[in-house]
Parts: sequence; C-alpha cells; structure tokens
Amino acid sequence: MHAHTLLRLTFANAVSAAYLGLVGASVVFEVAAALFWEPGIVGIWPFLVTAPTSLLMAGTVGAIWGMDASVWLLVAAVVVSALVNALALGALLEALRGRRRGRGRTRPSRA
Repeated sequence: MHAHTLLRLTFANAVSAAYLGLVGASVVFEVAAALFWEPGIVGIWPFLVTAPTSLLMAGTVGAIWGMDASVWLLVAAVVVSALVNALALGALLEALRGRRRGRGRTRPSRA
C-alpha cells in the first residue's frame, strides 16, 4: 500500500475526518478542563474515544515502563490510536463503497 493511499484512507474521507474531529474536541475539552476547572477524571475521554486501540497501547506502555511511564508516552498512545482508528474507519468505508459499486464481485470465467 502506498503512502498516498494511507493518507487518503486516514484523512480524506468524511467518516475519518469526523472521527478525528471528535478526538480533537475531546482533547480540547480535556485541556480546557485542566486549565480552567477542576479536571477530575475528564482525562479519560480521549482514551474512551480512541478505544480499543488506546487502551491496548496504554496497557502496553504500562507493562513496559510501569508507573514510571511519562505522560507524553500516553499522549503519543492516544495520537497513534486515533490515527490507527481513522485508518481503519477509512478502510472500512472504502471496502463498503467497493462492494456497493460491484468491485468486490468476481466475473465468471469464459470457457
């Protein structure tokens, strides 16, 4: 798969763009809550929006570094998870569009 295809599937469709917008909104809300209000457990929202990938990556970070893991590793886990999930949504949308257009069907062989 080419880099252009990966970028197209991750960013250049409505479903992936809406998903990345939702992730961005949850991060902006988390930062605003941490700066202006008592944040409480608002930091869980980016993990939930990017689940299940982020939970798997956070578990991996915790298993490798334990309680000494930097916050930046968890931030990187959320960012990578959002991009992986957006790519998966774009690939799913492309597959559904291809099936609807008939690209997924095989042609009968000529004998």
